[in-house]
Amino acid sequence: MSSSNHLKLLAIDDRQENLDLIRAALEREEIDIFTETDAEAGFSTFLRIRPRVVLVDLVMPKIGGMELLERMIAVDPGVDVILITAHYSAASAVEAIQKGACDYLTKPLELNKLRARIDGLVADAELRQKTLKLDQELVDACQFEGMVGRSPLMLDLFAKIRRIAPHFRTVLVTGATGTGKELVAQALHRLSPAVRGRFVVCNCSALVENLAESELFGHVRGAFTGAEQDKPGLFEHADGGTIFLDEIGELTPAMQAKLLRVLQNRQTQRVGSLTPKNIDVRVIAATHRNLKEMSREGQFREDLYYRLSVVELGVPSLANRREDLPLLQRFFVQKFSAEYKKPISGLVRRAQTRLATYGWPGNVRELENVIGNACMMTEANLIDIQDLPERLREGTADVSSSDELFLPLEEVQRRHVLRVLEAVGGNKARAAEVLGIGRATIYQLLSRMKDNVGKDETA
Repeated sequence: MSSSNHLKLLAIDDRQENLDLIRAALEREEIDIFTETDAEAGFSTFLRIRPRVVLVDLVMPKIGGMELLERMIAVDPGVDVILITAHYSAASAVEAIQKGACDYLTKPLELNKLRARIDGLVADAELRQKTLKLDQELVDACQFEGMVGRSPLMLDLFAKIRRIAPHFRTVLVTGATGTGKELVAQALHRLSPAVRGRFVVCNCSALVENLAESELFGHVRGAFTGAEQDKPGLFEHADGGTIFLDEIGELTPAMQAKLLRVLQNRQTQRVGSLTPKNIDVRVIAATHRNLKEMSREGQFREDLYYRLSVVELGVPSLANRREDLPLLQRFFVQKFSAEYKKPISGLVRRAQTRLATYGWPGNVRELENVIGNACMMTEANLIDIQDLPERLREGTADVSSSDELFLPLEEVQRRHVLRVLEAVGGNKARAAEVLGIGRATIYQLLSRMKDNVGKDETA
């Protein structure tokens, strides 16, 4: 193991003999040990070397161990801090764990216990490095044309896109806002024979009613006031390629009729012109609305709906593909850490738990914005709860009860255990008490969960 991969351990104690004892007990090839007898000097060393593990004496002159703990966790939420004291109290132990300490040991130190604890942290550090590498490989393996997913719903969507892309003339893409309908449209275009043509986007909800026809189909000079020269429309601009009509449900009835004629005849006619123009355009329409219901209510042309929905692709909401959440988190952390030039490696476990229990009404777009904002705000190499937007910091937004009705019992149990652990600051003994089970039982539960969520661990 090269020196750059050694675990860095910092010990801060105002008594040199205690530091000498720690060094003698822990010194080995794979650990680089740093010591300081002054708290301020210790914090400066912490900022300089960024150790993975810190041993801190609770009672020291000027600055106590509890304050140092808070300052270190604020800088690096992923650091493992062990508080050491000769004056044990249950209250201070609980306070330390709630503030982010990973352990609380009493003096005189039991060296075998300390060695075992550090051995465990060394093993955890090695596992994290392997997990980060596996996470990267998994994200790479689960990407499809700019989309990320391994859930059955997304794998089915990817398969349909592959089958449809070489042959489609019109496709209707449906799904809630923020699910990634434009990404689906781009994938269809890139995998189609029209890939060398343009991919033209039209947001139908942004079309001004009296200019919509001109925007879509163009106009000739003098067709109306302000038409000073001929102008091709978006359909002509997309000739030989693909046009993406986003929010198709917002078109007026008059424009729906004109669009239907274009789809039927494969011709456009500029405003003010008597001559139609043949076009070769693949059309992808998208909406978050229920066009079938709108057509029954007379708000959308039924014949246009059936023309568009020869092939219909539904994009699932994030609430229905929660198994993709860790992958998407990793994908967006990589994206924004590169964009902001920050060495951010992931999220701490409590931040992951908070994201896992949020409802995500804005779907993948909301998740992307949350991770992007957190990457911008954090000053550490791990995203913590305080880096998240206020709506997520204030409390866990529970998954709707209707969702939980259809979850496997094991998943309901997992979520409840994680919520309780978060509520008690990670204190497993307190969590076991709240859940009414033995401490050994909660460790067994967490061990079983590790197989399923271990790869999500980036803290």
